[in-house]
This record gives sequence, C-alpha cells and structure tokens, in this order.
Amino acid sequence: MRKIAGVFVLAGILLLSGCGRAAGSSEDTLKVGASPTPHAEILEHVKPMLEKDGINLEVVKFDDYILPNKSLEAGEIDANYFSTVPYFNLQKEENDYDFANVAGIHLEPMGIYSHNIKKVTDIPEGATVIVSNVASEWGRVLRIFEDNRLIKVKEGIAIDKATFNDIIDNPKNLNFKHDVEPPLLATAYENHEGDLVAINSNFAYEKGLNPVKDSLMLEAQDSPYVNIIATKTEEKDDPQIAKLVAALQDKEVQAWIDEKWGGSVIPVAQ
Repeated sequence: MRKIAGVFVLAGILLLSGCGRAAGSSEDTLKVGASPTPHAEILEHVKPMLEKDGINLEVVKFDDYILPNKSLEAGEIDANYFSTVPYFNLQKEENDYDFANVAGIHLEPMGIYSHNIKKVTDIPEGATVIVSNVASEWGRVLRIFEDNRLIKVKEGIAIDKATFNDIIDNPKNLNFKHDVEPPLLATAYENHEGDLVAINSNFAYEKGLNPVKDSLMLEAQDSPYVNIIATKTEEKDDPQIAKLVAALQDKEVQAWIDEKWGGSVIPVAQ
C-alpha cells in the first residue's frame, strides 16, 4: 500500500508541476505563437539566451490575427507575440478572454503606400484609401492622415475607438474603404486596388516593402500601438514568461532589432 500511495503522491506532484504548460509540451518547453515577421524572427534570435536558462523556446507561426488568441485560450501555446495593445484590448472585450498584457516589446509604424503618388501634396481629390477591416486599427490610420493635414477628426475621441464616422473635415473627399483582411493589404497594394493602402509593417516586409523608405506617410513613433507579449492571466507571473520578456528587452537584443530593421521596427521596453 505504501508503494501504491507513493505512486499517487508522485503522480500528483508531476501533475501540479506541469500546470500551465501548453498541451503536449515538456516542463522546460515554452511555446509562443507569433507572426512570421518580425515577431518570430526576434523570438528565434533570443532562443540561445533562453537555452542558457534551461528553456526550450518553441516558436509557432501564425499568418492571421485570430488564431494566436484562440490557440492561447485553448492552451495550445503558452503565450503569443503578435498583437498591438489596442487590438489586444478589443479582442479581450469581444471574446471575454482572460488574458494579460505582460510587456511591450516593439512598435511597427504603420505605413501608407502608393504606386503613383510620390508626395502628400499630390494626393488627388477623391482618392481611394484601402484600410484593414480591424476596427482597432482605424484610429491609427486616421491619425496618420490627420498628422499630414489631410483630414480632421472629432476632438476627445480615443485613438483606438475612432472610426471613419468621426471625420469632421475631409477637404479632398478621400474615400476610405475598410473591408480587407490585414494579411491581404499588401496584395491589394500589389494589385493597385486603391490610390493609397495602409499596411502593417510585418505584412509590408513580407512583400519586400520597407516602411521607412517606401511609404508615402509613416506613423509617428509615439504611437500607442506597441506589440506585446500576452498570456493567460493565471500565467502572467510564470518565471519562464518573465525570462522571455527579459531576453526580448535585453539592450543588446533591442540594438539588434533596431539595426536589422533600420528603424522600421522600433524597440520599446515597457
């Protein structure tokens, strides 16, 4: 009986020690979902640092903005690294996710691209602007256009709550179309589907576009759209998550990010 009881006690200890790890993962494995660029590349860069701490970082790539949170909720991954703060907050509100924003890592300034327009002053009357269908992204697009004195938005509207109905002055009668999935924005640009296209930096990079060099207009660096590490609230104090954040916010890693992307991906230690 003592031997059997000991087996049950040991099993209980192992079960408790395995709490919080993604399904099918060993205790030393940390599974993090990420967009391919730049998130997954940055995670791959810090793998050796985490290995020294006994952590096997497994990077799971996602090509959309929906599945990383669904996988986190389902326990298939331990954390994700892909979303901006406003998008994270919107998804929590809409899906009742019990997630925590653990830390801000970097900013990807959104760019406005055009094949034919070379100067802001050359934007024609009635120009079509292609924008994503993600509501939390609309305010950042509007701010770019407002910063360039092309439109005016109602005062007192939070940037992550602003919609195109909040435009109160649009002297060039710009036509904002907001029905494209974020991963398809670069394709819309390639296909000349609008005069101007607002593209997230990660998707722009995948098509060989450099936001700093190739965009007609670029989001300001004081943007609140910081990309974050997110996890379930119950796991926000997990030591392995803390070590992941420490590695990503390491000064040498941040310098590497800045150099690799030439200012198009901006390290933000928060």
